[in-house]
Amino acid sequence: MTDCNSCPSKNSCNIEEQNTCGIKNNSNNQVKNIIGVMSGKGGVGKSTVSAMIAEELNKKGFKVGIMDADITGPSIPRLLNISHKKATANELGIIPVTTSNGIKVMSLNLLMEDEDQPVIWRGPLIAGVVEQFWTDVQWGDLDYLIIDMPPGTGDVALTVMQSIPISGLVMVSVPQDLVSMIVSKSINMAKKLNIPILGVVENMSYVKCPDCGKKIRIFESENTIKFLKENNLELLGELPMSKNIANVSVEGNDIIEEEIQNTFEQIGTKIIKSLS
Repeated sequence: MTDCNSCPSKNSCNIEEQNTCGIKNNSNNQVKNIIGVMSGKGGVGKSTVSAMIAEELNKKGFKVGIMDADITGPSIPRLLNISHKKATANELGIIPVTTSNGIKVMSLNLLMEDEDQPVIWRGPLIAGVVEQFWTDVQWGDLDYLIIDMPPGTGDVALTVMQSIPISGLVMVSVPQDLVSMIVSKSINMAKKLNIPILGVVENMSYVKCPDCGKKIRIFESENTIKFLKENNLELLGELPMSKNIANVSVEGNDIIEEEIQNTFEQIGTKIIKSLS
């Protein structure tokens, strides 16, 4: 049953929509803002960006949680170095794992004995698990819940957008995809479901010369600027191709260069401003 009192969208939709919407809420949870992190396809660094945004908001003093909704490719536990831990449950529901710095995390891998085992489920079952991660997990009081969404515009992405009151979406892409049909589909899906797009994070945007520090762009940036302007999208930040970002799940966030840390600080600030 919909509980409007615990819904982040309370008072931002009209009464008629509240009475007919498909959103379900856990009255024990009080989540102020929900940010979906989405990509048109896999392999663009969406999960890493999700984890880094959560880390940055936590660093700014907010209470943060992260939901790994990419059920068939759950990587958040490794990115946050908690893959050795397991979620537990009590009569009130599932208790998420908490990282050493206080971020609450829920992922299917935190419920499985062996994280290497594949999830061979059909779409409706996967979508149902994602919905339970919202309704049955004890998130408690959170300022921000980050949802690492599955790539593309399929069943699970649709379930997340229709059953969870998302405050806004962050799109993650790479330069050669940003101006393509792939990203346009995700943008149009969000618009049709009336979910605000907070902006775009462009990953693998450039290569930094190790000798002179010059940014080398493999793809032209003029088309990207034009695409963002035409779709009224803000570029939240540009991230370089970096082996440190690729290795963050093994070595932790301490290996991330100061420039990248500063970029995520700017991304976090822009997200907070957009939702305030």
